[in-house]
Amino acid sequence: MQRVVKTIAGDSVNRLLWRELRRDDDSAEEALWSLNPGLAAYGPLLPAGIRVVLPDLEQRRHQAQRAVTAWD
Repeated sequence: MQRVVKTIAGDSVNRLLWRELRRDDDSAEEALWSLNPGLAAYGPLLPAGIRVVLPDLEQRRHQAQRAVTAWD
């Protein structure tokens, strides 16, 4: 079952994806656009109260990156 959320004032697709899924990468954005074809008509900033279907995506694990030091 797909999850549906409502936008808040000032939301963008990236902000919505990050707030709800902790992802804002290209594949997450592409999946969201395909589930919500009329969403682009609102422009880059979405008005409050728009119902948006979220894609069902795997959570990506953040890989710890090794710190670079002056001795590397």
